[in-house]
Amino acid sequence: MSLPLDHIVIAVHDLHTAIHDYRNLGFTVTPGGDHPGRATHNALVVFQDGSYFELIAWKGPEEAHPWWPKLSRFGPGIVDFALLPGTTPQVVAQALSRGLAYQPPVDGGRLRPDGVELRWQNARPATPDLPFLCGDVTPRALRVPEGPVREHANGVQGVAQLHVAVHDVAATLERYRALLGLTDAPVPAEGAASLQLGGTVLKLESASASPEAAQRLALQGEGPFAIALHTTQANPLGPVVHGNTHGTRLELIAYPGTGTSAHPAAHPGAHAQSAFA
Repeated sequence: MSLPLDHIVIAVHDLHTAIHDYRNLGFTVTPGGDHPGRATHNALVVFQDGSYFELIAWKGPEEAHPWWPKLSRFGPGIVDFALLPGTTPQVVAQALSRGLAYQPPVDGGRLRPDGVELRWQNARPATPDLPFLCGDVTPRALRVPEGPVREHANGVQGVAQLHVAVHDVAATLERYRALLGLTDAPVPAEGAASLQLGGTVLKLESASASPEAAQRLALQGEGPFAIALHTTQANPLGPVVHGNTHGTRLELIAYPGTGTSAHPAAHPGAHAQSAFA
């Protein structure tokens, strides 16, 4: 079973400032709206591959929200990511049959600025090394817009890699095996392993794999900490001002022939440029 990446959640202090800064980085940002019954509102950066960034902010404290404590304690940055199931209850049941328990599906929704209401069902894992599930009840196109909003001045097409810090790569791989129904899984090497989620490579990294993973584990524990984006342009960000990405570590991977200097990347022959908040 293949569950593609649905979206990556980036918590920010001020949504309007984040929208402004991400637009300055060459992203097309679309206001998302409010979450009824919550203190949150969001904006989306939607990519050609169908995945997106959710920039989320709070209009007031919300201690019961799973992401609010992360923002208030650690500051802005990546707080979570979701995979796209066919139906959330079915995937939860299948995972349970393989020995992996997710919380029961919970109804959610958003009211867009144009008045359209959309609905979904989320299910959360028991451990932070795993993604939550976000399955649509209303058509996905209502939640994830299509068309020109997916075109970005910096040439970004989609998420090439998502890096997740984990304490025990082998144990985490077993949980992903149960979630995805894999008959086999990659063997960890040098404290890391990779899984293919649609067009995105999920890179699981322990403290021994990279200084960035070690830092994430020491400060915040397990979870996503860096993103690599496919782009069609060379050096699309140029100099990156501290704070522009609101705590999000970004790496832009350009395909061959785009004129960047050589640097190892996710795609053979590709080149990369890093941006740090």
